Amino acid sequence: MKKIESIGLITYHFPHLKTEQVIENLLPQYKNLKIYALPFEYRKEREVFFNHRPNQTIAVAPEAIAKKHNIKYIICNSDLDIDDSCDIYIILGAGILSKSCVENKKIINSHPGIIPISRGLDSFKWAIYENKPLGITLHYIDKEVDAGEIISIVPTTIYESDSLETLSRRHYENEIKILSNFYYYIQNPINNFKNLKDGEAKMRMKIETEVKMARMFDKYIEQFNTKGMY
Repeated sequence: MKKIESIGLITYHFPHLKTEQVIENLLPQYKNLKIYALPFEYRKEREVFFNHRPNQTIAVAPEAIAKKHNIKYIICNSDLDIDDSCDIYIILGAGILSKSCVENKKIINSHPGIIPISRGLDSFKWAIYENKPLGITLHYIDKEVDAGEIISIVPTTIYESDSLETLSRRHYENEIKILSNFYYYIQNPINNFKNLKDGEAKMRMKIETEVKMARMFDKYIEQFNTKGMY
């Protein structure tokens, strides 16, 4: 891959924790950043049994970060306003991008599950419920959901003494670390999960299923710790 001179960061025009964290990690490494801020769609708060990710709205607005660090900030009405001027693009916060947006761009996403066996939403919870390995997939975006070319798959470390809280925190931190170091993983690809069967793209886990997932957690830890996979 050619040297990266410019990076487009695709996010929301709204405070977003993942965006704040990744930009803070990228700043020491890259100077030519450009933020494309998409409209933020408010969703009705959903009742859950267990929050496996920190509240993403408790964060500094990306516009304030851009102003502080002199980063070009482009407010977009839709993803069609994202131009083709950057060498590579990173999704920090966005819905499904249109085919027209994806064409002619190298766009990287981090998925909090192992593609192709863990696709869709709530991958952390579904991995435990369906007894699947846990990891982060760094991949290029194409027209299909969670199905683009895989760059690297990095497992999330599992300890015998983990709780749902500690493991979910580490899993989220793993996602931030991998996305912040995307170029390293392009140059040094990691993937010990090849030739896996495609899994169904999941929707949000229902609260009654979450309760069952939590009850299965100890057995999940015991099995994967015994396997020595992590």
